[in-house]
Amino acid sequence: MCLAVPGRVLDIGEKDGTRMATVDFGGVQKEVCLEYLPDLQVGEYAIVHVGFALQRLDEESAKQTLELFAQLGMLQEEFGDPWEQAAAAGGDPWPFAHDPDLEPGPAPALAAPQEEVQP
Repeated sequence: MCLAVPGRVLDIGEKDGTRMATVDFGGVQKEVCLEYLPDLQVGEYAIVHVGFALQRLDEESAKQTLELFAQLGMLQEEFGDPWEQAAAAGGDPWPFAHDPDLEPGPAPALAAPQEEVQP
């Protein structure tokens, strides 16, 4: 699930000509694009979705929302380790990345195309 999450701007810089910020989301820090809010300042809060700051938010509302998300486990779901999440969900989507003793086998053969039946 992709949430729009409030975060607090810790610092602002530029990366490849784009205004970027380090934003804190209740203890998790991520890089965020500020192009939609070019006048956002350090210490302010913004709603962030898929790496873009979209809207300013007052501190009280931001803290209440972060607290609620934390209680519901939504921050961990949104920002947790994807490998741990995959393992908890019942499987590792890339087992070869973690176990050097495992080697990928041959790719499964594709089914032969079937002839089209003419009426």
